[in-house]
Amino acid sequence: MEEAELPIVRLRHWGRWIAAAVILALLVALGIALGNGKIEWARVPDFLWYRVMVTGLVNTIVLAVLSQGVAIVLGVVVALLRRSANPVARWFAAGYIWLFRGLPVLLQILLWYNLALVFPVISIPSLFHAQTNVLISAFTAAFLGLALNESAYMAEIVRAGLNSVDSGQTEAAKSIGMTPGMTLWRVVLPQAMRVIIPPTGNDFINMLKGTSMASVIGVTELIHAANNISSSNLLVMETLLAAAVWYMVVVTVAGVGQHRLERAFGVADRGPMARAAKALRGVPLVRSTRE
Repeated sequence: MEEAELPIVRLRHWGRWIAAAVILALLVALGIALGNGKIEWARVPDFLWYRVMVTGLVNTIVLAVLSQGVAIVLGVVVALLRRSANPVARWFAAGYIWLFRGLPVLLQILLWYNLALVFPVISIPSLFHAQTNVLISAFTAAFLGLALNESAYMAEIVRAGLNSVDSGQTEAAKSIGMTPGMTLWRVVLPQAMRVIIPPTGNDFINMLKGTSMASVIGVTELIHAANNISSSNLLVMETLLAAAVWYMVVVTVAGVGQHRLERAFGVADRGPMARAAKALRGVPLVRSTRE
């Protein structure tokens, strides 16, 4: 007696369809609400190219790049001090991280901006002499606040990356006569970059947005530029939306750059040897028996 073939019934994912329908309905409702809102959408593209808005965009990018660059350099130095055999260097690095990571960024910016209240003059005998309120401009205060705060986080990111490299790599480099500096530059850092780059990219994106705090002390970045425009035409939402567009543009570009860097430093994980190693790790090991 032949067995009857069982029909093949496709699995229906009702939950997925319901979730998709709810999400689409919410998006449509949001679009309708924004369309009916009192926003002059036609004016938003015009505000993108106002001179003050373009100036704010340039200052935002320059401030973020300078602050992040200095933070990376300081972070590497502090991370190396944190791993030093010298207890004084270790305690200094730990205190540095504790201080600049513990204080809010906005507070640090305000402290630097008002430094002239404590030190009216900054001078080095026979070398340098300047008024503090001239030396520490609004842009400089924002730069110092952002860079020093970020350097504390970068120190921990770099330290985590260095710790991720097996100590046997360093011992092998020493065995062939490499100096500590050469070992760090040629052996440890290239391997640690795969751990360092992702959080650094995320921090840079946060830095681009964090420059908005500089508007408090009058730095002409995107938020301050939007406020300057809206103070004359009272189109607050329209100018803020123009600033939001520029933020999304620069963040998207930064995200693409981060992705490319991650691919560049992770190329060793995608090579033929790496794929073969992963395939071998997937093969179950069975003890052979002799009959």
